[in-house]
Amino acid sequence: MNEATLIINSTSRFESEELTDKGNSVGYNIIDFWRWGMSNLLNNTDRGALAEFIVATAIGLGNRPIDGWQEFDLTADGGRIKIEVKSASYIQAWKQSSFSTIRFSIKKTRRLCPDTNTYSGEPQRHSDLYVFCLLKHKDKETINPLELDQWEFYVVKTIVLDENYKGQASISLRGLQKLTEAIPYNKLKSEILKFNN
Repeated sequence: MNEATLIINSTSRFESEELTDKGNSVGYNIIDFWRWGMSNLLNNTDRGALAEFIVATAIGLGNRPIDGWQEFDLTADGGRIKIEVKSASYIQAWKQSSFSTIRFSIKKTRRLCPDTNTYSGEPQRHSDLYVFCLLKHKDKETINPLELDQWEFYVVKTIVLDENYKGQASISLRGLQKLTEAIPYNKLKSEILKFNN
């Protein structure tokens, strides 16, 4: 068996799928796992996955599982637009004495080859554009990452980042606002699809 045959493609799971032991249900299903592992949407990891999902829903891909092997997060326009999604929030899951300073990673990376599980090439930004997702809400009592009006989005072509932040690994909110304006969720799809215009 060669290494390429070991790559497992993502498939959609269904809420009724159960955990089994020797073919018998143990009383839990995949929804229980999702509640257990993904309910803290203010946790950086879960919020990042949610931000990717939010962008996916905006471009009509909310029913497809993510592909963790790509060097970018999503594609739009029939695969012609490669998208990197980044998220940040003023409020975190941990105890805070003040709001977080907003910075987004724009670090260049090397290409991962899933067939060999090795990295190759020079570090670069592999997407056509970035979508920066800011959970802007600042009230801990009412914050809810599922309410899309609590977010704002910044869409920036990668070439603009390369021209203005060539060697930098992150960008501040102020720096981002010099490049583009915030948009709401309902404008996200049209802004992303502008890339090919």
